[in-house]
Amino acid sequence: MRTPSAIETAAWALTGVLAAVAMIYIMQKSSSNASISRQSSVEAKESKSDRAAQASPTVFKDKYALGKRLGSGSFAIVRQGVELTTGKTFAVKCIDTSSLSSADAAALKQEISILKQLHHPNIMALHEVYTEANYTYLVTELLDGGELFDRIVEKTFYSEKEARDVVRVVLDAIKYCHGRGVVHRDLKPENLLLTSKSDDASIKVADFGFAKHDDLSTGLGTACGSPGYVAPEILQRQKYGKAVDIWSLGVITFILLCGYPPFHNDNQAKLFAAIKLGTFKFKSPYWDDISDDAKDFISKMLCLEPAQRWTAEQLLKHCWLTGVNISTAPLATAMDELKKYNARRKFKAAVRTVQVTAALSRAQKTE
Repeated sequence: MRTPSAIETAAWALTGVLAAVAMIYIMQKSSSNASISRQSSVEAKESKSDRAAQASPTVFKDKYALGKRLGSGSFAIVRQGVELTTGKTFAVKCIDTSSLSSADAAALKQEISILKQLHHPNIMALHEVYTEANYTYLVTELLDGGELFDRIVEKTFYSEKEARDVVRVVLDAIKYCHGRGVVHRDLKPENLLLTSKSDDASIKVADFGFAKHDDLSTGLGTACGSPGYVAPEILQRQKYGKAVDIWSLGVITFILLCGYPPFHNDNQAKLFAAIKLGTFKFKSPYWDDISDDAKDFISKMLCLEPAQRWTAEQLLKHCWLTGVNISTAPLATAMDELKKYNARRKFKAAVRTVQVTAALSRAQKTE
C-alpha cells in the first residue's frame, strides 16, 4: 500500500480538523438557540428530516427504511434507504418542500423531469419519486464507490490510456444528455462518482441539480457552475448552451493528464479573469510525456469561442479517443501533481464548510 506524502497527510489532517470544527460549531448553535430557522441550520434540517422519518406511516415509509446520512444540502438530506420488500439499498434525497421558494420548487420539478428522461449506464439513475405533504423523496441508485479522483490517486499505476478511457466514458454520457437537450452545467470531479469500491466499478455522472433543458432559440442565462470549471461565456454573462459542459470536461481532462488545472489562482477574481482570457499552456516537464493528439483534443474543448468549441459528438470521433496506439507508460509526474491537487481540493472543501458554518452563525445573530 502506498505511503501518503507529507503534503497529503497534512492536508487530510487539516481537512479532518476543519470538518470537526464545522460540526462542533453547528452542534453548539443548535443546542443554544431553539428558535433557529429551518433555513439557517443544516442540523435543524437533518433533525426535521429525522422527525419526518419517525412520523406516522406514509407511502414512502411503507416501502423504504432510512439509514445513515450520506450528505446534505440547502433544503435536503441524503440518506441511505433500504427497500423493505427486496433489501436493495438506494440513496434517498429527502427534500423539505415546505421551505422551498417558488423558484426552488420549480428547479426541483425540473431536476426530477430531467432525471426521469435520462437512462444511460454512466449517468446516476433515478429509481422513483415520492411526493408527500411536506417532503419529496428522490430514490436514486447508491453510488458508494467514492469520487473518481480519489480512486485515481490511490492507484500505483496510471497512464495516458487510462485517462483517455475515463474521458471517453464521461463524454459519451454528456453526448447522451446533449442529445436530449439537457445541459449539466456543473461538471467537476466531485460529480464523477463510482458505483462501488471494486476495481471494475463504473463511472457515473451525478448531481443534476443545476441541469437544465437547453433553449435553442434564446440560450441559457443563469450564472452557475463551480470556480475553476466554469465556462468563460457564463462569466461574461452571455447566453450559453451545451458548449459549457464541453469546457468543464476540457478542464477535467487537462487535470487528468498533468495533475493541475489550466486556470488556477487562489484569488477568485483573478481566476475568473484568466478563464475569460482563455489562455493556457502545456508546460514542461508536466506535458513532455503527453501525446500531441491529447493536447489537440484539449485545445478543441478549451476553445474560447463557444461556436468553435467541438461538440461531444465531434470529440468522440477525435483520433485521441479512437486511436489504438496510445501510451500506457506510467505518468509519474502527473500522478504526483494529481495527488497534491486532490489533497488541496479536499482541503478547500473543508474550508468552505467552515465558512458556511460561520455565515450561518452570523445570520442567526441577526434574527
